[in-house]
Amino acid sequence: MRILVAEDDAISRLLLITMLRKTGYEPVEVMDGCQAWEKLCKPDAPALVILDWMMPGMDGLEVLQRVRALSTDRPPYIIMLTANSGKQNLIAGLDAGANDYLTKPFDAEILRARLDVGRRMVELQDELVRSRETLAFLATHDPLTELPNRRAILERFNQELAHTRRHGDFLCVGMVDIDHFKGVNDSCGHQAGDDLLRGLAKLMTATCREYDAIGRIGGEEFLVIAPMKAGAPAGPLFDRIRSTTAGTGIATKAGTLSVTLSIGVATATETDTPDDLLAMADAALYRAKESGRDRVVIADQRN
Repeated sequence: MRILVAEDDAISRLLLITMLRKTGYEPVEVMDGCQAWEKLCKPDAPALVILDWMMPGMDGLEVLQRVRALSTDRPPYIIMLTANSGKQNLIAGLDAGANDYLTKPFDAEILRARLDVGRRMVELQDELVRSRETLAFLATHDPLTELPNRRAILERFNQELAHTRRHGDFLCVGMVDIDHFKGVNDSCGHQAGDDLLRGLAKLMTATCREYDAIGRIGGEEFLVIAPMKAGAPAGPLFDRIRSTTAGTGIATKAGTLSVTLSIGVATATETDTPDDLLAMADAALYRAKESGRDRVVIADQRN
């Protein structure tokens, strides 16, 4: 594990670095508070810090206060070092956000033990952050396809609609349905159906532009949100999704399967609500199904 050593005294710094290397740490050394602050501002800042109180440029207490003011899910574990063992210094350092405190001359074994405590705290913190990120992902994503789930994609829909209206662009929304999907489940089994859904999710993601959004809204239905520049046609993007799917086999447990898509598309006007757009896209999807499937139907906003 990397550890930042901020110490202006060359002898003390050498002792610290030698001890840290012997115990398996990877020291990153700086010689003043300004250098320490610069290192700690970076995204790859060390998670463990030994910070001397008295340093040129910026003292350790100021560095500590600045670091604790940063907004981060992974704050570093900081041990303050000082030659002053007074009670007031100890209180000031801990109040400013130090995790631990050692006076000079320090005992190498005590420092090693306290660093091990810090390492365990950092590892626990990382585990908690990963768990929180996993729970957040599960709350907003479909577990089968890993696309945004219904709630998340509808929230994105509302955000994109508001954004495009502020900037004078417009938004297209496509309701996508797999043709004859029930037949796949019935003839090839639900495992093959799941494989097909996963494969289609990846295929559509690769076919869409990086700023489009795709979510699974239930069963074999997906929602595609496509911001468009004023005057740009809505059809080509969705027809590319349709034609790419029709021409690409998807690997499943039952072998490679080919499917087609029916897509209903609505484009937003100034007065359309999200519910209006979804209803128009759904009606256009119904017309695509009724007129033979494997096609894109654009909703007529005038009806």
